[in-house]
Amino acid sequence: MFLTNSDMVDLVDLRHRLHRRPEISGEERETAATIVDFLKPTQPSRIVTGLGGHGVAAIYEGAEPGPTVMVRAELDALPIEEISNSDHRSEISGKGHLCGHDGHMTILAGLARGLNRNPPQRGRAILLFQPAEETGAGAAAVIADPKFAEIAPDYAISLHNRPGVPLGQARISEGAANCASRGIKIVLTGETSHASTPEHGRSPAPAIATLIPALTALGPGGPLDAQFRLVTVTHVLIGEEAFGIAPGHGELWATLRTVNDAQMGALCEAAEMLAREAAIADQLSLEISYHDIFHHCENDAEVVAMLRRAMDEENVPHGETPPSRGSEDFGLFGRKAKSAMFLLGSGDTAHLHNPDYDFPDDAIATGARVFMRTLRNLLGEARPA
Repeated sequence: MFLTNSDMVDLVDLRHRLHRRPEISGEERETAATIVDFLKPTQPSRIVTGLGGHGVAAIYEGAEPGPTVMVRAELDALPIEEISNSDHRSEISGKGHLCGHDGHMTILAGLARGLNRNPPQRGRAILLFQPAEETGAGAAAVIADPKFAEIAPDYAISLHNRPGVPLGQARISEGAANCASRGIKIVLTGETSHASTPEHGRSPAPAIATLIPALTALGPGGPLDAQFRLVTVTHVLIGEEAFGIAPGHGELWATLRTVNDAQMGALCEAAEMLAREAAIADQLSLEISYHDIFHHCENDAEVVAMLRRAMDEENVPHGETPPSRGSEDFGLFGRKAKSAMFLLGSGDTAHLHNPDYDFPDDAIATGARVFMRTLRNLLGEARPA
């Protein structure tokens, strides 16, 4: 175990501080500053800040040539009110670390302690604290940042905690790991009229009533195989809050979800065709836009084998897992490097994004051990003389 009892006290304190001060996507300024303050005493070769927004990357260089291995965590919290009686509950109304990103950051902070004591012998270890994962914008912004060239990895690894998987265990499989998803916003505009003479206007209500079951039928869910499609209606807006006006404006929001990007393209085409047909039938103008775009994540077989080896060497029980319905923008790093994400058991906790979710402190050491062992296997370690 490379983390001491004193380290664990410091790391738990860090997670609790991060948990109390959650910041949502794009607003992670204070969180990034807290991370930088914790990283500085670990003496990385360089710290890159302002990466893709508020992103932070700590670089630990070995003395010999070798690969660059990036370990990634997320900075952002959620715009959800936390319901908790814990001493470290959120101090910011309407915001909470209810996905466990505070725990992910803390695991990387533990890695920083280990890399300070035993830096890599060769290559480079990069600890990336990425902004704006929850909106799907962060990884793309990091990659588009010119500073990314300074940290461009050969391998990229990450984890996400998973309620329901026993604490201290892990899950990982080759191939598809996280579904692709995107929000489709369908705006239909007609003409208002008096509620007593709706025939004098053009209401989007019938079109939206038709589209809700039609869109849902495009994505009924089912087995998480290559043909999986799921469409979830998330928001409907029709007209004004009044009884005397027949509506002339309507919006239908839905989330489209597939196991792979190829199926996502086909699903988007089918959804757009339904929207066009409904608009034409009722003589409505139509606008379609996409939001919160996540590409699917694919676990590279070589990197999966590396992580499984580390789990075995650290006596972390592990098993297979089907692709997650949830989406992750980590998959974009897989277009730049060999990458994989594993699931870290958080035990019998509330579900992710529930208002009472709280990352378990006891999972910090397990995640850090798997990552540290992977880095040592790939990069070696330069022990002090």
